[in-house]
Amino acid sequence: MNSHYYLAGKAAVFGALASVGLLALYAAVLTFISGFAFMLDQWAQFWPYIVTLAVGFGIQVTLYSYLRQKVHEQSHGTVMAVSGTASTAAMISCCTHYLVNLLPVLGATGLVVFVSQYQIELFWFGIAANLAGMSYMIYKIKTILYV
Repeated sequence: MNSHYYLAGKAAVFGALASVGLLALYAAVLTFISGFAFMLDQWAQFWPYIVTLAVGFGIQVTLYSYLRQKVHEQSHGTVMAVSGTASTAAMISCCTHYLVNLLPVLGATGLVVFVSQYQIELFWFGIAANLAGMSYMIYKIKTILYV
């Protein structure tokens, strides 16, 4: 079996698991905060964004896993962590305005109102962060493999 295909397949498995994991995190957080019916309502309303973010995150994990296996370097993880965090934050932002009941004690009401007001913009920011992360890792793979 060719090493390239083995590494690519292994990386793809990690990416698929990351996408599924992000979707599970989304469902769990929304269900925990506001209930299963609310989670389903949010899914029905925002599924194109949610799926795009989860798939983008999975692609980033795939690229990062492949790159890491190929060159055994840790330094590229920062970009994935930043854009992956943006994806997760954007997906969860749709439920944060329901945290108003829990967070006034902590003084975070203003943050919750801000996040809920700019929910769609945060989804787009997460998608842009995914694209930036993917572009960077593709560039690194090309420079390392074709030097």
